[in-house]
Parts: sequence; C-alpha cells; structure tokens
Amino acid sequence: MSLAGTLEAAEAAAPVESLDVVARMLKENLGAASVSFLITDFTGGSVVRLGAAGSVDTDEPAQRIKLRGTLYDDVIRTQRPSVEKGQGSLVRVVAPVTNRGDANGLLELFLPGAPDAQMMREIGETAHALAYIVIANRSFTDVYQWGRRTAPLSLAAEIQHRLLPASLACEAAQFAVAGALEPAEHVGGDTFDYVIDRDTVQLSVTDAMGHDVDAALLATLAVGALRRARRAGADLAEQARQADQAMHDHGHKGYVTGQLLRISLLDGTTEFVNAGHPWPLRMRNGLVEELKPKVDTPFGFPGPHSYRVQSLDLRPGDRLVMLTDGMLERNANNVDLSELIVRTRVLHPREAARTLIGAIVDANEGHLQDDATVMCLDWHGTTQSRRDAATGADLTDASRVSRTGRTMTGQPSQSGGPA
Repeated sequence: MSLAGTLEAAEAAAPVESLDVVARMLKENLGAASVSFLITDFTGGSVVRLGAAGSVDTDEPAQRIKLRGTLYDDVIRTQRPSVEKGQGSLVRVVAPVTNRGDANGLLELFLPGAPDAQMMREIGETAHALAYIVIANRSFTDVYQWGRRTAPLSLAAEIQHRLLPASLACEAAQFAVAGALEPAEHVGGDTFDYVIDRDTVQLSVTDAMGHDVDAALLATLAVGALRRARRAGADLAEQARQADQAMHDHGHKGYVTGQLLRISLLDGTTEFVNAGHPWPLRMRNGLVEELKPKVDTPFGFPGPHSYRVQSLDLRPGDRLVMLTDGMLERNANNVDLSELIVRTRVLHPREAARTLIGAIVDANEGHLQDDATVMCLDWHGTTQSRRDAATGADLTDASRVSRTGRTMTGQPSQSGGPA
C-alpha cells in the first residue's frame, strides 16, 4: 500500500475502475469487510456513495446523504479521521479525501478490529492518494460528475458549473481560499474563479444580469474574457477592459458585475477592481467591516468608461469575504452576515463559505430567487513560505517542524513522534 504502488495500480485500471482497485487493495492489505468512497456533491452539503464500477447506474439519480449533524460532516469539517464501533464486531473508519484543502469526499472502511497507529497511517496516506486519483481520472469519465449531481441540472446550471474552477478550495502557505455557489431555481449567472501564479494569487466573482441560459451565456463571455486576458499576462485594468469589450461585442446589450483581486505573494500588496459589484467584507481581530473602494460600471454598460485599480488593506490574519447580491437580497436580509462571519471564524474557509451559503438557503426555505455566491480568503501573509502537505500546517524557515513532529523531509524531529 505504498503511495507509488497505489497510484500505479489506479493508473493501470480504466478511469471508471480506479476507485475499485484502491478498494480491493485496502481489503486485501487490511482485511476490510467493505470499502467505500463518498464524493461530495455540488452543494457541499451532501455526499454520494459511489459503488463498484459494475454497479454504477448513471440512469438513476445519485443517492444523497445529507452531511449536517453526521459523522461525515465532522470528518470533513475537522479533516481528521474518525474511528467508531460498527455493526457487530466491525470497526468503522472514515477518513477525509482532500487535496490542498479541496474536500473531494470520504473514504469509509469497516475493519474486523480496532486499527493500530500503523494501519491508521496507511489509511490516511491512501485517502490522500485517492484525492489525486479522483482529480486525475475525473477528466476521462462522467462517473464523478454523476456522483456530484443529486438532482438533474438544467442547461443553464450545467453551463454555470463548467465555468467554476475545477477545485473549489485551495491551500497555500500564504493563504487559503474557498468558494461556494448555490444556484437559484432559475440560474442567475453567478461565477467565481481563482488562480495561483508564481508570484500572485488572483480571485474574481462575477454576476451576470438575467436568469437561465441567457445569464449563463453572459457569464461564459465574462469568465472567458477574464481568463484569456489573465493567461496572456494582462494586468488587472486590462483584464477588466477586455471583459467589458467582450460584453459590448457579443453580449447583446447585457452586462455583468464583478470584482477582481490580485495579491502579491512576495510582498502582500493588493490590486482591486470593482465593476458595479457589492462591497467585500473583511474580518480583522474578530470585527467585520464592509470595505468600500470606489465602484466602476459593470462590464458591458454603455458609454465611455475605464476601470480603476485600487488597493485593499489586507493584513496577515484577515479573512476577506467576496459575495454576490444574492447573499443580500430579500429574505437574505434576515441573516446577519457579519455576525455569522465572526461566529465561523475558526472554520476553514471551505466550511465557512458553506455555512454562509447554508444560512441564506435556510432563510429562503430552500427557494432562492437569485444565485448566492461567496468566496472566502484567509490571508496568512508572505512570511509563510512553506506548507506541510500531510497536515496543511504552514511552515516558515525559522520553524520547519509541523504539528505532527515531521520535518520538511518527513523525518522525525528531536522532540516529535515517529515519522
């Protein structure tokens, strides 16, 4: 069950069967009575159990298991494996399947007895490897997409989901970021995006006018224009200009609001463009403040205009929340976002974003009139230059030992436990 052996066995199998190969290896090596992979659905509020390749019936909706209040929810939130008594003499182990903060799902095993430390280490390493296997194979098969859909998507929702980044969360030494989107009953055209370059991290949140396919097509224009400009090395002002031009050329008088943010990973300086979008919220030292940079016109608005590149005051320890107006409209006004941001300050951005979205959905009794979207960024600062992949701990040059007692090379420290 070495990492290399696990990846090699998965690579040798067909993409749809790679999970089954890992399951068989765990059964053989650990004597597990059963092994399952549970994938998180699009909402982040449920998981879906994927069966053996031969039993996956993609003509039927996936069976959803709601996370709230369950052991699965605890494991995803804490990112720590859980061991508990199962049926009869079996012991149930649930481990997170996560890569760089993006919670792909869970690995669940039923073992004949309580696992020892070596066995738990093996399960944890296999779960980590499984995250890479899922990422590598989801490009070749629709099974993982099927598993994430607990209800059929409309055409507009299908387009909208394809505009989102492949991973909805990411951790680096200097920051952690996560996004969450809950579509309205008639899709409202929200999107979010991020990318990490060698020296910067860039984020965007956009909201297209209208609903359904028309809104999804406007969102496609905006996201495509922003990505094209960004990938060509354009600065933030040029990215905004090209998004605006794309709407004028092809948007049929439609428009898109948006926010663009770029942060230097070298010195922490920020650049920000606000194109007619709601202001972001910043939590610092337990206090939430609405940041109010100058607002320019949405992408595609008629008349001559330009986009100002401004700065945001962002310091290590801050949490920045970028959102769309679906988080603020109608029944959403019954939710005190500032209080909820403070209350979720100890949660990972992934869980904080999910909690904020969940509160809006609950306030609207599950029926949103407009898309609700959140991006949550924790800024750690530029002094954090390394990260322990096994734990997510941030490591500096002066403190290279992680919470597990491992050094950067994976060897035990003088005071740490066994590697």
